[in-house]
Amino acid sequence: EEIIYDIFVDRYNNGRQAPSEQVDVNDTYTYNGGDIKGVTDMLEQIQEMGFTTISLSPIMENAEKGYHGYWIEDPYAVEEEFGTMEDLKELVEEAHSRKMKIMLEFVPNYIAKSSPIVEETDKENWFQDVTVEPTDATEWLEDVYEYDQTNPDVQQYLIDTALFWMNEVDIDGFKIHAAEQADETFLEELVTTLKEEDPYLYLIATTLQEDADTEHLLDIEEFDAVANVEASKRMNDIFAKPDEAVEGMFDIRNEDRDNTRDLLYVDNINTARFSNNFGDEGRNAVTTWSLALSYLYLTPGVPIIYQGSEVPMYGPGYPENRYLVDFSSSDPDVEEVFETFASAREEFGALVDVDFEQYAVDEGFSLFKRTLDKETVYVAINNDSNSRVVRIPGMGEDLQLYGILHDDTIRENDDGELLIGMERESVEIFVIQPNTGFNWGFISFVSGVLLIFVIAIVFLSVKQRKREKSA
Repeated sequence: EEIIYDIFVDRYNNGRQAPSEQVDVNDTYTYNGGDIKGVTDMLEQIQEMGFTTISLSPIMENAEKGYHGYWIEDPYAVEEEFGTMEDLKELVEEAHSRKMKIMLEFVPNYIAKSSPIVEETDKENWFQDVTVEPTDATEWLEDVYEYDQTNPDVQQYLIDTALFWMNEVDIDGFKIHAAEQADETFLEELVTTLKEEDPYLYLIATTLQEDADTEHLLDIEEFDAVANVEASKRMNDIFAKPDEAVEGMFDIRNEDRDNTRDLLYVDNINTARFSNNFGDEGRNAVTTWSLALSYLYLTPGVPIIYQGSEVPMYGPGYPENRYLVDFSSSDPDVEEVFETFASAREEFGALVDVDFEQYAVDEGFSLFKRTLDKETVYVAINNDSNSRVVRIPGMGEDLQLYGILHDDTIRENDDGELLIGMERESVEIFVIQPNTGFNWGFISFVSGVLLIFVIAIVFLSVKQRKREKSA
């Protein structure tokens, strides 16, 4: 039921405006000034766009220039460039007062080579060299060690660290960083212990690599959502370009598991910006985000949106995908798209339920149905560059489909069918309602007003001509 806003703290918003030797807004490889207070200051705007949960990038004390949060030196302290423990507690309290949730990104695999605990003699067998080949976006791996998670002392240390943040700050969940890189036995013990401590804690698993295999993560029931890497790739392939068949998104739905546990995203700090991908294809931001959100928000799964998507922000990859959010260039029309689809998701329980059926297809146009108890919602996505029509069985003359986005009304034809036509590159959400037919009372009223108006104009014109003749 949550919509997660994924915040990269240093590149989001500066709330303190405090000078620092490490901050340089012109250097993408050091701190740019975003902090926890900056997130607190933006809570109202974040909530207005429909986000219910905020996930923060790692805020633990980092090595010099560790703006990304992955060079953790002290996992029990807040990085001073981001603020204080009190700042974090204030953020959580303010969010809770708005019935919003705060998650922290937890890093169980890596510790900075410069961390004091690396030099402690009783911990010399805790660490090993990194086994993952760094990419441009993960070059920070060159300055960390991996924890040996098969070591019982390491396991307990990491579990105690997570419990500390739960108890100290009253957070609502963890985003487990690079979950596919963790030792599976340890990972199961970690999440099981956390859920035993708080059964309502949210736990989501993300991946370090975009070709990660996540099937074993889905087998861990304590994870409320697991990053669907394939869905992210498909969304960029399909929605970044017109005329790509939307039904290609549904081929990856696995009927043998609960798809509501899919963590759905189109980009993150390691990938090219989705807005950049479709911008390169000449697509309109409002149109394309509508198409993408219709899948992200209205199909089974948990949507997570990378900060600045609503601006929208661009970037072909690292480091451009980590620029400080430029709120001054925001597009109100794109923001409205996020608000609209979030409102629809909140309004109709069927849109967050497990029941899902692709109902009809015509080239790039796909119609799917969501059902919960007696509530049925149809979602039409036309990614085609041409208008498309699908036919579905009627529901009886006393019922009709009403489109909540564009006020479309579809009634059964003489053949007992509903013809759902969609303009090029458009989305509509249809609900079932009683067939009201034509509102003759309203039509008569409007016609009467127009008739009186016409008569008045004629009368005044005649009167004006008479005055002119007499003059």
